Amino acid sequence: MKPEKEKTNQYEENQMSENPAEENGLKQEDHKEDSESNESFGKELLSWVFTIAIALFLGWFLSRVVLFNANVPTTSMESTIMKGDNLIGFRLAYQFSEPERGDVVIFPYPDNTKVNYVKRIIGMPGETVEIYDGNVYIDGEILDESEYLTVTTEGECGPFVVPEGSYFMMGDNRNYSLDSRYWENKFVKEEDIIAKVLFRYYPSIAKID
Repeated sequence: MKPEKEKTNQYEENQMSENPAEENGLKQEDHKEDSESNESFGKELLSWVFTIAIALFLGWFLSRVVLFNANVPTTSMESTIMKGDNLIGFRLAYQFSEPERGDVVIFPYPDNTKVNYVKRIIGMPGETVEIYDGNVYIDGEILDESEYLTVTTEGECGPFVVPEGSYFMMGDNRNYSLDSRYWENKFVKEEDIIAKVLFRYYPSIAKID
């Protein structure tokens, strides 16, 4: 009778070892939870990578295609734009319309295209620009610049006949501006205009007209 009992116990022990799912059920459950946690972390990481990639692309697209950020290092456009002001220009401003007299625009300096300038459009294509008696004359008529000019234009120069598809540029700080009056290549082609200035945002915020 005694040997029979030992046989039965051995059989039960073998059964226990052949069913690890029952013996180690808690450990298997923990492994499943770890797997789900790793999968969730992976999905969250991919989501963050995707979000960052989209943000970088939008930043690149806005800065290269839509907007132009510039800092003004000179006083040539005072008092509309002050030395040290940061500007935002709109690159697409002239995709569906023509530049207008009075627009403040950013463009490569015609005598050194590695440098960008910001000036105001004064002379339109086909017009004749002259400066004398403290005024700017367009085709013989005095140009009203009271909205943005606070100084009298000194000196005499011209006449300058603006070619088709080009513009005559001047700074608002009229007597301290290196502009079309003094350039070797006196006119800016429409295709070379980078952006129309919309507003300054630092150190103060103001719309540019």
